[in-house]
Amino acid sequence: MSNPVFFTPAGALDGQAPGTTFVVDGAEARHAVTVKRLAVGEAVDLADGAGTRLTGTVADVAGQELTVECREVSTEARPDIRLVLVQALAKGDRDELAAETATELGIDAVVPWQAERSIVRWKPERAAKAHAKWQSVVTAAAKQARRAWIPEVRPAVDGAGLQAAVAAADLAVILHEDAVRPLRQVLEGWAHGSGAAGVREVLLIVGPEGGISPREVTRLCGAGAVTALLGHHVLRSSTAGPAATVLASDILGRW
Repeated sequence: MSNPVFFTPAGALDGQAPGTTFVVDGAEARHAVTVKRLAVGEAVDLADGAGTRLTGTVADVAGQELTVECREVSTEARPDIRLVLVQALAKGDRDELAAETATELGIDAVVPWQAERSIVRWKPERAAKAHAKWQSVVTAAAKQARRAWIPEVRPAVDGAGLQAAVAAADLAVILHEDAVRPLRQVLEGWAHGSGAAGVREVLLIVGPEGGISPREVTRLCGAGAVTALLGHHVLRSSTAGPAATVLASDILGRW
């Protein structure tokens, strides 16, 4: 069984080596001490959310601080093919549920999308708070999944912003119930035909409850996106992104 993970600020683990100690404080220490009730001698991992993982044992528990003695420090590389979930804003926290589950399944970044048919709207006065909530949800999911990387929640986009992101991506796939080609076929064709090496980015675009409007599909395809069918059934907005993440991770050799 893998060790529980607690996050530190990015770069905080730089310079750590076997035999050194690291003190965890703040909310993460309170969670380790009061919720997980970690005791001296228990194994634990610390991760900086940017790929660095410290594996060690609890050396001391004092008040709201946790001291961990380092046994090993490792760096986890990010995959060359990175998956980005473009999730339309949806009611009932289904958008956050999609981001949470996709994070547990290995998504690399999430983009909130104000689609034409989105019922939920991020008004300017609450956009920063809503974005921070998404990042908190993603961070908690990364911790639960014991990841060394915390996915980035990128700034929210509207239609024009998403078109720009599509144009910049190596592949952008709109998950659409009226598509002809299955997602597997689209991904396999791209992987075998691109011939490119190095870091590449794949956008998985999921619409809101009412679906992506025909005008949006036309504009996104005009920017370079393609449509793909995800199975024979219509999935909820909260389900489609995670399902696509699983399939893409397998086909593109990330798993």
